[in-house]
Amino acid sequence: MATVYNWQIGREMEYPYPEARPEKQWGAVFDLNKCIACQTCTLSCKTTWTNNEGQEHMFWNNVETKPYGSYPLQWDVEILDRLGVSEWSSDGVYEGDTIFEARDVDWEDMAVDGDPETMHAKGIEGYRPEKRDWAQPNLGEDEPAGKAVESDTHIDGDHHPTWFFYLPRVCNHCTFAACAGGCPVQAIYKRQEDGIVLLDEDSCESYTECVRACPYGKSMYNPVELNSQKCVGCYPKVEQGRVPQCFENCLGKIRMHGWVNRPDEADPSAPVDYLVHEAEVALPLYPQLGLEPNVYYIPPINVPTDYLTQMFGPRVEDAQETYRRARRGDEEYRKLRAVLHLMGSTEWRIEAFEVTEDEAIGYDADGSTVARVPMTEPQYERERFDADNDVYRLDIT
Repeated sequence: MATVYNWQIGREMEYPYPEARPEKQWGAVFDLNKCIACQTCTLSCKTTWTNNEGQEHMFWNNVETKPYGSYPLQWDVEILDRLGVSEWSSDGVYEGDTIFEARDVDWEDMAVDGDPETMHAKGIEGYRPEKRDWAQPNLGEDEPAGKAVESDTHIDGDHHPTWFFYLPRVCNHCTFAACAGGCPVQAIYKRQEDGIVLLDEDSCESYTECVRACPYGKSMYNPVELNSQKCVGCYPKVEQGRVPQCFENCLGKIRMHGWVNRPDEADPSAPVDYLVHEAEVALPLYPQLGLEPNVYYIPPINVPTDYLTQMFGPRVEDAQETYRRARRGDEEYRKLRAVLHLMGSTEWRIEAFEVTEDEAIGYDADGSTVARVPMTEPQYERERFDADNDVYRLDIT
């Protein structure tokens, strides 16, 4: 059987195909401490990519409220229940089964043989959401969890007893994509130049095995076109050195797009690599599933770690503490603050950055400056009374 090395779970694992990493890998970091669920990202994607007949139920980008929101309905509960409780060793190695291992198949026997009816994808643990599961993308929005707060004026500690947080999601353009591994006619492929996972709709034969295999629910079936469709990573913009549509329109400036490498090849001058590998503040979503997703999340600091650990793996507490120190202004984390300031500052992809005494500066692939942001937000205090116009600037009633 084919084995590949998944650095996110710290070990080799089974996969339908041999390891074949792209020349560059499309990557992203989302800061969950800043998302306000304005859904601007959702609407910008919807109006750009999924506004045709048969796509009414599709949201390639969605924002769900955790712990109760999910689109499609209960996608995370369903797959986690099938895999069971995730267990990690003290040195960060995942000891459970991934979705490629849970059914205990021999992938050599399950290999594609030119006959799609053999359905080699059946070896991948997964399920098909029902039609009604796509019908309520905002179900559970703003519903809190935890216990009641005795006082509304003071919260003791960083973790709130009553909490929720927003989780924006797009296709993870996974290194070991389940949709590609599950397609019986190999209509889904990973581009070598940028690692974006695309679906050739002309080759799709409507088996919907990609829908069943993707545990994140990001491969969707179009009943009008009679084929599956998915997020394309805004590849036309990426090819021009720009960020995807949902990144550019994010009001909260929570998103950073760039290239992400394996730990042994990380470039600390590149923003995404820095956040993932150097600062170690950005973590993958459900790494135990085994797909090596390439969208990373800075976990919210107000949420209890037991919930976040099952979602982002065993390094949550360290990531939270690192973020707190950067937010406090510790000089040791000045570089991290610089990258966080650069998030959402330009429509161009930032491929390198530097920090001066006053600014964080972002550069594109050619070394041209595409972003400058102050390390300290300038403040101006105006006189309360404007003598020239004989008016007060502030309300004095």
